[in-house]
Amino acid sequence: MTTRNGGCACGAVRYEISAEPVFQVACHCRACQYASGGAPTLAKIVPKDALKITKGEPRFYWSAGESGAQVGRGFCESCGSPLYSLPEANAGIAVIKVGNVQADIWTSAAQPWHRLHEGAAKFEKTPMPGG
Repeated sequence: MTTRNGGCACGAVRYEISAEPVFQVACHCRACQYASGGAPTLAKIVPKDALKITKGEPRFYWSAGESGAQVGRGFCESCGSPLYSLPEANAGIAVIKVGNVQADIWTSAAQPWHRLHEGAAKFEKTPMPGG
């Protein structure tokens, strides 16, 4: 496994990921649309323990997800760059913001003008593990 590094636009927050992604998604849920300004969130899902903050500290905005559990969206306080999310309903994962995907999820909430990703799997809501 290659350690991957990332962070915000201004460099105030940096992180490293020490595991391969479990899944890569484009999430079209309404909360992700609000966070992105209309488009889906493109993200890699990794084990939470594989994410290590190496510089700075992100701020979090917490809101209720579809399950009723809270979702924390981490961002840089200085430049506003979205970094990752921590869903309480799946406490063992971190959802890292990225640019390529394996699946479009929450397509039932996608804006009609948004073109889904060619070749990516499609799920109306969150896919269930193993199913």
